[in-house]
Amino acid sequence: MSAPLNKELKEKHGITAIPIRKDDEVMITRGTNKGREGRSFISSFARYSNTSSGKVTSVYRLKYVVHIERISREKTNGQSVPLGIHPSNCVITKLKLDKDRESILERKKAGRELKLKAMGKA
Repeated sequence: MSAPLNKELKEKHGITAIPIRKDDEVMITRGTNKGREGRSFISSFARYSNTSSGKVTSVYRLKYVVHIERISREKTNGQSVPLGIHPSNCVITKLKLDKDRESILERKKAGRELKLKAMGKA
């Protein structure tokens, strides 16, 4: 389950998408939760700022959705349940990096450079 990276991360790491993981920060770019950016009730001026993002609390691989911090709805009995958001509707704004994730980034970047070299563009 991969999600696209924002422009800064694309330029920094040289890749366009990476598998989404718990503790990544994402911003919702499509769908009914587009302006929410990881908050369930936000004021009108905060809706348009790109400074805040929601943290991924869980990745539900069976349903192919991610749950994002503070994106939830209330059931009729008052209980709050997280809303599932498809990874393609999110943009990763901050990566949680560890040695495994860094090796993935290096491997994908090296493969992309080889592909460009073979095509004669680099």
